[in-house]
Amino acid sequence: MYRSRKHRMLAGVCGGIADKTGMPPTLVRILWLILSLFPGPMWVVYAVMWILVPEEPQKY
Repeated sequence: MYRSRKHRMLAGVCGGIADKTGMPPTLVRILWLILSLFPGPMWVVYAVMWILVPEEPQKY
């Protein structure tokens, strides 16, 4: 999995998840937003993925 360069709003994490699962990036962002409203570490998970998941390689 890579962070998306094309479907990026902040760090490309949701875009990368969307690319990996074949879902639309907007749907992944909406699902993440809904899940982040419930108690839990969603913001921490996003920050960790931002740090640990590599960015998509550039295509020349």
